[in-house]
Amino acid sequence: MGTKTVDEAGAVIGAEATNDEEKGEAIEAEKTAGDTVEEPGNEDVSDETAPEGPSGVGQGAGAVVSAGLGIVSLTGSWVGTVASARENLVGQLQTSSSASVAKQIQEVYGDAWQATALWGGLFALAALLVGVVVLARPAFGVPRRPQAAWIKSAAWAGVALGVIGLLLAVLKYTDVLLGLPSAG
Repeated sequence: MGTKTVDEAGAVIGAEATNDEEKGEAIEAEKTAGDTVEEPGNEDVSDETAPEGPSGVGQGAGAVVSAGLGIVSLTGSWVGTVASARENLVGQLQTSSSASVAKQIQEVYGDAWQATALWGGLFALAALLVGVVVLARPAFGVPRRPQAAWIKSAAWAGVALGVIGLLLAVLKYTDVLLGLPSAG
């Protein structure tokens, strides 16, 4: 029969174990005796547990809002439609039936057209400003943290749509683009 010893943890360590249960205990005890215990504070800190900087969610949202406002400036908005209808009604109320045809056209349709152009221009200006702010934000943010490519793309799209919308709004408001017909 073999000799058995018990270590500090209570595991059986034997040079010669007699049955399978004792052999399993002896192997397990040898495995645990070879393990080292790390002291607190010596853990390896990985990048996964390190705190992150800003995620860029606000910049991404701003870029999408800029592009959306640019699209609204080109296609029209509910606010522009309501303002146009209001100007149309005001023009009808203020124009007498004895007024000239040119004055009636200007009061009823011209002011409504300009109100639509004005609101389109305001949406375009908002798209342009939001896009520029999103593009300029990294200069004032966390150093060595680049802006995501999709955020730059969406912000540039908003800026481009804002410039186009603003240009079209100015051309519509000044009657260079699709001006009112002459009454003569």
